[in-house]
Amino acid sequence: MDELGFIPVTLIPVACIVVAYLLGSISFGIWVSRAFGLPDPRTVGSGNPGATNVLRSGKKLAAALTLLGDALKGWLAVWLALHYGMLMWVVSSVGLAVFIGHLYPIFHGFKGGKGVATALGIMLAISWWLGLFAAITWLLVFAIMRYSSLAAITAAVFAPVYAWLILSRPYKDYVLMVLVLSLLLIWRHRSNIQKLINGTESGFEKK
Repeated sequence: MDELGFIPVTLIPVACIVVAYLLGSISFGIWVSRAFGLPDPRTVGSGNPGATNVLRSGKKLAAALTLLGDALKGWLAVWLALHYGMLMWVVSSVGLAVFIGHLYPIFHGFKGGKGVATALGIMLAISWWLGLFAAITWLLVFAIMRYSSLAAITAAVFAPVYAWLILSRPYKDYVLMVLVLSLLLIWRHRSNIQKLINGTESGFEKK
């Protein structure tokens, strides 16, 4: 049986997916908040350990570091899979695994964030253009409406369209991965969707 180091070749994809999930399970919002002496983001505001909720603490640097960390883990997992020449289905599975790890982290009782920054990191690793268009969509909607959740939902709706236009047929697995990411992201925002409909969603005032 062929082996790469001490890991059988047939187990390498499984190992990559498991490691990606564990990487995704690292919640930067929680660790950064602890480092800054801030309350656990799961206990304040929306209860979401993401950059937006950390920003509500008033610490912009903490929010920026949370955003960067959550995006970086998504990017790193997929970039490493691409760098080491993994098959397309393995890369796609790694992307889904790191994303699911963020949503349902084993290190934090399977209660994680909503995945916006991590999804962006994954898309940037697949294609800079894909990530750029998704980010621009988020920024435009947020700049006009001042609702982070609405911006995320809108970007998630358009992301599969961007993926189809940019990646096209040779990368169907990646397009499917982006579609699944978007559906999961929208599902995680279902309470925000209801609040938007009811007019009770928390936004950011224009300054």
